[in-house]
Formats: sequence, C-alpha cells, structure tokens
Amino acid sequence: MPYTLQPDQGYDVDIESTEYLKTHVDAPERWVLNFGPQHPATHTTLRIVLELDGERVARVTPHIGYLHSGFEKLAEHHDYNQYVCTVSRMDYVSPIVNDIAWHHAVERLFDVDLTPRCKVVRTILAELGRIQNHLLCVGAAALDLGAFTGFLYGFNEREHLYDIMDYVSGQRFHPDYTRVGGTMRDLPDDETFRQMVRNFIDDRLPSAIDDIETLLNRNRIFIDRVHEVGVVSKEDAIAWSLTGPVARASGVRRDLRKDEPYLCYQDNWDGQGAKPVEFSVAFATDGDCLSRYLVRLEEMKQSARIIDQLIDRIPGGPMNAEPEGKMVLPPKGDVYGSIEATIQHFEIVMTNRGWDAPIGESYGAIEGPNGELGYYIVADGTKNPWRAATRPPSFMHFAVLPKLLEGHMLADLVAVLGSLNIIAAELDR
Repeated sequence: MPYTLQPDQGYDVDIESTEYLKTHVDAPERWVLNFGPQHPATHTTLRIVLELDGERVARVTPHIGYLHSGFEKLAEHHDYNQYVCTVSRMDYVSPIVNDIAWHHAVERLFDVDLTPRCKVVRTILAELGRIQNHLLCVGAAALDLGAFTGFLYGFNEREHLYDIMDYVSGQRFHPDYTRVGGTMRDLPDDETFRQMVRNFIDDRLPSAIDDIETLLNRNRIFIDRVHEVGVVSKEDAIAWSLTGPVARASGVRRDLRKDEPYLCYQDNWDGQGAKPVEFSVAFATDGDCLSRYLVRLEEMKQSARIIDQLIDRIPGGPMNAEPEGKMVLPPKGDVYGSIEATIQHFEIVMTNRGWDAPIGESYGAIEGPNGELGYYIVADGTKNPWRAATRPPSFMHFAVLPKLLEGHMLADLVAVLGSLNIIAAELDR
C-alpha cells in the first residue's frame, strides 16, 4: 500500500498543511525507502531517505551522523602533535594526506618553514595517498555496479602502498607520521624507500590502471550506467563549493597545487631556485559519473609523474626544522644519549614549555584526493588549539547528492554515490 504519514506515528509534520497534501495526498503512489546505513553501497555509515515514484527518485534527504566521532571537539584536548592521530581517521582511505594537511595548517599558524628534505618526502607521500584514495574510489565504484574484478585490480595495489607507509612510519593503516616542522622520524633508509616507491609507480601501478581501463573504459554495461548520469554543470559546481575531481570533471580548472602552491608544488621550494614539479591538471566538461571516473584515472597517472620527478632527488640534511622555541621533537637516538635532548623531549610531550604558540587564527588547505582539505585553527597561546574546524570535501559533495539524484532511477544512486567518493568520517566530525 502507498506510504502515508499517520498522526500517531510521532512525525513532526502538519498533515493538514498544503505542502503535505501536495506531496503525499496528490501523489499517493510515492514510497519512502531508507537506503542505508546497512546497504553495502553506503558502507554502513550513510543513510539516504528516498521518496520514489515507482523506480524513479522524486526526493532525496541525505542523513549524516552515524559515526559520532566529535573529531573537531577533540582538537581542544590534544596538542598540535597529538591531534594528528585524530585527523588521520577523518579520511581513512588515505590517512597520510590528512596528516600532511593538518600540519600544513599548523605550520602556517606557527610560521614554520620546512626543510627541503621534509618537503620532498611529504610531497611523495601526499601523491601516494592520492593514488591510494583513487584506487579504492574507482574500484569500489566498479564493485557497486557489479564489476567485482575491477575492485580487485585497484585494491590489490593498495596493499603495496600499505607496505610503503608501514616502512616509513611503522604503521600500515594510520601512519600519524607528520609532526610540527617535520615528521615523527626520518626515513629508515633512502635507498630502500626509493626502491619500494619505484617498484610501485614503474611496475605495479601502470599495470593496475591498464587492467582497469581495459575492463571498464569500453564496457557497454559500465558506460551505460555512468554516462550522462549525475550531471553537475560548471556553474552548479562553483555555486555548491565543489572541489577536487568532482569539480574538475565539470570543467572547474582549480587545483590548489597550482593555484595556491605548497611543498614541492611551489617555486624555489628548496631555497636554491628549484622549480616546482611538473604535472597536468586533469579535467573534463560533461560533469557526469563517467567524467569523474576518467578524471581520477588521469590524476593517478599525474601523481606517478610527480613522484617520478622527486624520488631520485630526495636531498640530504635534517628532516625536521629547528625553529626558535624548540617545537620539534629531537631525534630519538639523542633522547637516549643526551640530557638536553631528553629535556627538550619532555618539555614538548609533557608540558607547555616547548611551544611558542601564538595567539591568533589561520587557515591552511591542501589539494586532497577528494578536493580542498583545510583546517581553520584558533590559537590562544597554549599547547592546545582553542578551536579547530575542518573544511572536508565530502561534506560539500554529500550536500549536492539530492540535486544529482532527483529524476534518476533508483539503480543510478549507487553510481552517483560512488562517483562522489563520500567519506563518512568527514561528515560527522
């Protein structure tokens, strides 16, 4: 029977109102369907309430809040180094990128300039994180449409990225690698790191991308499911504050690596006249699910191109900066053998005396895999932020979902949702 609201069901709605009569009485054929959070395509973290006119979507109401994380509030109880363990869990598909984004914002607040060695290592890891994210996005989008083999092509290569993160940081899934002014530790061995990365970008990644393109790019079923589905115009992408591959697939040629460069994307990044890395910004104009898929494929190729320019140019010297106030942790070996290093380690970790925290506010953002990933920080001079707010790309992209789905068939929902790559931990934060 048709879905109708009853007064005793506890809904806060005036059933005598004109709007209610227009949407429910005049259209009694509409059904309400809860899509998620238990549906596989919502990954147990999203809930989308659909009003259906037969098989066609008439209205969409996205719901957030199924992780109950409170990530932003936790910033007020963690210092500027401890909070990296929290931000890496916001986008759990590519955690290293969150680490880099958070400390990029903190270092802007503290006016800390990184060493050339740290900039190169962070840039390489940021691009590996971009590939890590896109492999899962493309693979899961194929899986949701029935192409299980496409998921395996992407997910298998992520295992080798986990190996690289494990080698660098000691943790596979959540590296928590960055610190104010540097990293938690230096690379264990430059040559081993170089060989692992070379093996991935020269051999494994190109093979995986070729397999995915061979399987999907001319697959009649896949193309029919994603072509001209979930279209976002360039004007709407700008109006809705969309960024990253979602915006670039609609013709918005904006990439913070080019427009607001940082790390090795900026000129003179080593202080000796080094040129920024060369890469092309992938974009399309159709703005549909197919365009978003193709943009992500090309971005992985460009990320490999960036890494190829840097992996043989990792400079020597210190990994950590040495600003006034001793905000950076000393090398672990010095802590065990030097009283000065032991005291510096204690002051940073256990007290407030190691920090020269300013009183002010700043915003820093990087080009994350899904778009502009930024942090707005208000500092009060103590070792903890007074307030830290996140600008996550998924929150903006999830808000545009109703506009993309209305008028489409129910089966198109998984295609649109997969192309947006919604990370639920960025929603309830």
